[in-house]
Amino acid sequence: MYELIQVSDNNYYVQSPAKIGLVKLNDTDVCLIDSGNDKDAGKKVRKILDANRWQLKAIYNTHSHADHIGGNQYLQAQTGCRIYALGIECDFTNHPVLEPSFLYGAYPPKDLRHKFLMAPECDAEHLTKDVLPEGFEMIPLPGHFFDMVGFRTSDDVVYLADCLSSKETLDKYQIGFIYDVGAYLNTLETVKTLKAKLFVPAHAAATEDIADLAQYNIDKVHEIAEKIIAICAKPVHFEKILQMLFAEYGLQMNFEQYVLVGSTVRSYLAWLKDCGRLTARFEDNLLLWEC
Repeated sequence: MYELIQVSDNNYYVQSPAKIGLVKLNDTDVCLIDSGNDKDAGKKVRKILDANRWQLKAIYNTHSHADHIGGNQYLQAQTGCRIYALGIECDFTNHPVLEPSFLYGAYPPKDLRHKFLMAPECDAEHLTKDVLPEGFEMIPLPGHFFDMVGFRTSDDVVYLADCLSSKETLDKYQIGFIYDVGAYLNTLETVKTLKAKLFVPAHAAATEDIADLAQYNIDKVHEIAEKIIAICAKPVHFEKILQMLFAEYGLQMNFEQYVLVGSTVRSYLAWLKDCGRLTARFEDNLLLWEC
């Protein structure tokens, strides 16, 4: 773990729970694409930088989930690097309590205020095209989170962030986190058509062809949607839908899974309602979903 993998003349990634991209800007300067899940990840990245006598100039965050920005604070304090994130992701990066608050829908209990859902604060700036390194292209990847992006570098390596998961991850956890289901599906359809020398997803193996894995993720979304519709054959409230999905997929409920999967299921319900496949009504002060 935390091995530096070179994939082209100037492109690398650090093998970690959420892959960290590293791109050489010249003989001495580098930038990162994300920073890992915590201070310890930042320390391991710092060792890699020092071992290669590289100077960290910037971190480009793909999105603001804690496992992608957790090393920001440490690395910024150690190196003085600048940190960039797009749109809403920048606000969440600067105010990380927003992540567990968003997931819970209110001020989060202590069970949710930890490093897996709430990174340390850092000083991030809004990401724009003019602050990208020469030869970088920003690729919009909305759906998994608000304004998530990927990057194509001058070596034609594409860093895909969390826009898809490995087959193994999906088969194990079944319901991956999604903020906007419609946007997520559109992103995957776009990713299917991309060509590059190499694709580096954060939670799947690097590959030269991403199309099959993108389709696998698309199919899983539709599978979950059909299960929700089947559950809603009779009027049912949200907590029951969630309970039945956990039972269907053999998942174990805890606070983290309740908010992560629960938020995702609410996003499915919103998408299915907007598509006209589900309706919602209130009965005895209870919100019921039905098809």
